[in-house]
Amino acid sequence: MSNGTQREQWGTKLGFILACAGSAVGLGNIWRFPYITGQYGGAAFVLVYVVLVFVIGFSVMLAEMAIGRNAQLNAVGSFRKIKGGMWPIVGWMGVIAGFIILSYYGVIAGWTMAYVLKSFTGLMQADAGAEFGAFVTNLPQVVAWQALFMAITIYIVYKGIGGGIEKYCRVLMPALFLLLLVLIVRSITLPGAGAGINFYLKPDFSKLTGGALGAALGQAFFSLSLGMGCIITYGSYLGKKETLPGAAIQVCFLDTLVAFLAGLVIFPAVFAFGVEPGAGPGLTFITLPNVFGQMPGGAIWSALFFVLLFVAALTSAISLLEVVSAYFIDEIKWSRQKASMVMGIVIFLMGIPSAMGVAGVIPKLAGRDFLDSADFLASNVLLPLGGLFIALFVGWFWTEGAKQEVENNGTVPFGLYTAWLWVCRVVAPIAIAYIFITGLKW
Repeated sequence: MSNGTQREQWGTKLGFILACAGSAVGLGNIWRFPYITGQYGGAAFVLVYVVLVFVIGFSVMLAEMAIGRNAQLNAVGSFRKIKGGMWPIVGWMGVIAGFIILSYYGVIAGWTMAYVLKSFTGLMQADAGAEFGAFVTNLPQVVAWQALFMAITIYIVYKGIGGGIEKYCRVLMPALFLLLLVLIVRSITLPGAGAGINFYLKPDFSKLTGGALGAALGQAFFSLSLGMGCIITYGSYLGKKETLPGAAIQVCFLDTLVAFLAGLVIFPAVFAFGVEPGAGPGLTFITLPNVFGQMPGGAIWSALFFVLLFVAALTSAISLLEVVSAYFIDEIKWSRQKASMVMGIVIFLMGIPSAMGVAGVIPKLAGRDFLDSADFLASNVLLPLGGLFIALFVGWFWTEGAKQEVENNGTVPFGLYTAWLWVCRVVAPIAIAYIFITGLKW
């Protein structure tokens, strides 16, 4: 509750599903999933990834939804209300991770906005690698785009759950799918696209090494926005009549669908123009502009692609700012307007060192620039630990309460409850611990 007023709620279940899917669908779905798939041999990796999403990802997501809806509070307040003791620290890890991730996420999202414009102003004719290097080292320009992106994010969160987050996600998510479908049609109709489709959809199980399994596990976990308090916070605005297992399945499905469709955009295009499909993160800002530059009407397709990236980034950024804002609304009793404005500005200022690090203004630490270091702390430490403790909390310390929540107090039986409980107790903690331990290699 905030200042004695009734807690905001989603207007519809669809609004909740789209907002959660928007939180889960981010830059990682569009650029990270395709290049990791490229590295590990295509379709065989996709199959493993899908299984892990619907076993590990679904289980932790359902746990987060149950915690949030039961407590009707932010990530910290939810653990304090349900169990107390040391458990609110788990919520704190999510809030801190939200701070850190959004600080550098805003920088990268600003790049996507700039590249929409750049698509029409010489990017198609330029050396994309040199263009990218010149852009990210132009600090005033990068910070200006970061500021614009954060201003849009702040505005949507400022407007509230129904009038802001739900309203815009109901537009942004269908727009994202429409953009994907338009780009897929262009990509698969390119001469030579068949080789990319074959690579992507025909499994090669010889490429499934231990590294591939770990990469699929990590991508499944991070892609769904788990461990950072987003789903707990969004769940806290959900009414008691909605069924949680169905909602969690739908969010996992939409998130996976976006990642899969992104592969259908990228692989046919890169094969059509003879580009290495496992090209790494540079695929987005360097490789793909070169590919678009060789297409008829390349500027338009490039701009549409970067609009797609912007939309994916925005829906995730909204949820990250909401996690932080909800803490200050519930715990410090700030108004939503104050919380979103003040914390949005603080996070923007926190992001400037990330922009400076990429620009080479701040020296690297042990081979990593400031942005990479912030990403390492959030993605390799805070998120896996958060997800690990969320699974253990539901699996061992709040089993009866969780059962009541996922079954709507016994009115909607959940046939997979026992299996879900044991995934939370044993399978998910082992899997997440693996992600955590392997991710600690600095």
